[in-house]
Amino acid sequence: MPFYSIAVLVGIILFSFIGPYVYTVNPLFLDSHAILVSPSMAHWFGTDRLGRDLLARLMEGGQISLLIGFSSAFISTLIGLLYGVSAALLRGGFDKLFIVIVDLFLTFPTLFLLLTLVSYVNASLWVLVFIISITGWMGTARLIRSESFAIASKPFIRILQIGHVHPLTIIFKYYAPLLAPIVLVSFTFGVGGAILAESGLSFLGLGIVAPQMSWGSILSGGKEVIDIAWWVSFFPGLLIFIVTFALMNISNALQAKMNQKEIR
Repeated sequence: MPFYSIAVLVGIILFSFIGPYVYTVNPLFLDSHAILVSPSMAHWFGTDRLGRDLLARLMEGGQISLLIGFSSAFISTLIGLLYGVSAALLRGGFDKLFIVIVDLFLTFPTLFLLLTLVSYVNASLWVLVFIISITGWMGTARLIRSESFAIASKPFIRILQIGHVHPLTIIFKYYAPLLAPIVLVSFTFGVGGAILAESGLSFLGLGIVAPQMSWGSILSGGKEVIDIAWWVSFFPGLLIFIVTFALMNISNALQAKMNQKEIR
């Protein structure tokens, strides 16, 4: 199952980033003679209400959605790693501050926090990456903190601290390999969560702004014509589902391997 999920994920990445070089239709071209055309040989995934080719738009929009997903997950996982390990290394006041900040972030529902932050800025690719990142690192940080406390008690970590080895060297050279399974699981969950968060914001009209496009914004554009043109919403929704489902399968497989190692 993980192999097939990885293959599907790689296929969608190639579809989004290599596809436009093969299928060279302009995703912004307005064709007044092809408005809401159903899927056919001329337009494989149909067209939207402005006559734009949906397949070309899904390829272009996939680049934005996947960039937001992977970039946000990478940044939030990195923040969680640095902050979680630092809490275990430094302890004392820093650890108490860690608990206060994490609890403060978790007090607010993530969706409402996202909506609050997005409402004050003009949404763009990197703005959304930043906002999703700073609202998605808390769970990773808590997991890493609890595991890091066990690692911090090991003799070789204490020797490194006594030898005044730089904390960043300790984190990335000694902690990171031991925490790799947790980091990978958090990352895969984070990618799916970030794609869903961006899609939700775009569906509410607070995400990517035209002429840029994402799967969420394309999905949002089809909600007004869903009764007469099902394909406009169906295909972006299907791609979001496939990517999220593949990432969940990969995460579950990684967790299963972690559990087997713990049992042994």
